[in-house]
Amino acid sequence: MGAKILLIEDNPTNLSLMEYLLRAFGHTTISATDGASGVALAAKERPDIVLMDLYLPTLDGFEAAQQMRALATLKHVPIVAVTASALVGDRDKILARGFDGYIAKPITPETFVSQVESFLPK
Repeated sequence: MGAKILLIEDNPTNLSLMEYLLRAFGHTTISATDGASGVALAAKERPDIVLMDLYLPTLDGFEAAQQMRALATLKHVPIVAVTASALVGDRDKILARGFDGYIAKPITPETFVSQVESFLPK
């Protein structure tokens, strides 16, 4: 049984690729294209994991993660940044602001699903 994965990504090409890869490995995906609707969808759907870009319309990923962390039902859901911000120091900043980890863009199709699955509760 796959995981329910919420993708919050405003780039249609990136979103389609992530959906395709995750579904091919048996996961269910739900998606939002901006931070505010992503937070609302997370609260409603209670996904097993959230994958989120940092630079989004309405609410950036940092603010969206903070709002999700404030909800008791989402407090223990892993939130992973999927971002091109992979410079030295970015990782620490991302983890300090409520994320459980990050996956660098552009994603590598051969390893993306195993990277995501590494953040799922065992």
